Amino acid sequence: MSDFEQSYLGQLRKLIGHRMVLMPGARVVCENAEGEILLIRRGDFGTWALPAGSAEEGQSIEDTARQELLEETGLVAGEMIPFGHASHPVHDLMHYPNGDRLQAFSMMFHCTAWGGEPRADGHESLEVAWARPESLPEPFMVHLARTRDAFLRYKAGEGFQLI
Repeated sequence: MSDFEQSYLGQLRKLIGHRMVLMPGARVVCENAEGEILLIRRGDFGTWALPAGSAEEGQSIEDTARQELLEETGLVAGEMIPFGHASHPVHDLMHYPNGDRLQAFSMMFHCTAWGGEPRADGHESLEVAWARPESLPEPFMVHLARTRDAFLRYKAGEGFQLI
């Protein structure tokens, strides 16, 4: 959803202010044929992260992942494979610059097929870039490194990851 004020979370924030929200969401690891992953530089923090976001009312978690990927990178996802779930009470806690607090409960998806060319939206994402998983650009969100590590364990055959 491009307008935060109209989103489910935006409407909830009008009621509860900056209080902690427990929020379902999704993260997407887009991997190209060279093994690089697609990153965005976030508009709110200015740090590098994965395409990700919160679910909207009436939306499945896979639809959330597809929507966030489209909004933040312009890519239309093909097959989305869930590889893990993140909900750590410290590492998945977000303290936004405006004072909002959120604990993310994020399904993590792997995507290797998409349509379109990556581009930043200029608001949620200021830049997009492909990076080797072992060479993340600085500065990056803590959840990026944790998700990357879970993704690499998943690819190494360690199964679905709970982080």
